[in-house]
Amino acid sequence: MNTINNHVLRSLRYTLDLNDQQMVEIFRLADPETPVDARAVTAMLRRDEDEGFLPCSGADLSSFLDGLIVKRRGPDPRGAARTPASSINNNLIMKKLRVAFELKDLDLLRIFDGIGFAVSKPELSAFFRQPDHRNYRSCGDQILRQFLQGLTKWVRPA
Repeated sequence: MNTINNHVLRSLRYTLDLNDQQMVEIFRLADPETPVDARAVTAMLRRDEDEGFLPCSGADLSSFLDGLIVKRRGPDPRGAARTPASSINNNLIMKKLRVAFELKDLDLLRIFDGIGFAVSKPELSAFFRQPDHRNYRSCGDQILRQFLQGLTKWVRPA
């Protein structure tokens, strides 16, 4: 199980200053029938080595990010419900966060620059391309962690 998913949840909880119940509500915005409750959220937010740790599945993280998009931007005007992806990768996580926070290329570059992590515009755009595109680049865990750190600084300036 890829525990980067749990790290993403912990980071977003801190960035947005959410409690467990607010996180459950975000999960439910994407899927009102979600089995995720406050107890599950608490377990997913624990550190990997802590007792009671629950790995966050790709479907759970995808559902949370879809709910975050609905919370921050409103429901899809076409009324189309999102189907959470059963698996998720770092590129898709960044795409969903970009949509949720309505970030443009310049915003993304400023987020990385704000924490002193150099990313060029072509490198950044490669993360958002389709996997079969010749310029596609896989987003590594370190880049995603740096992005989350920069996003926190962007949303919660000191």
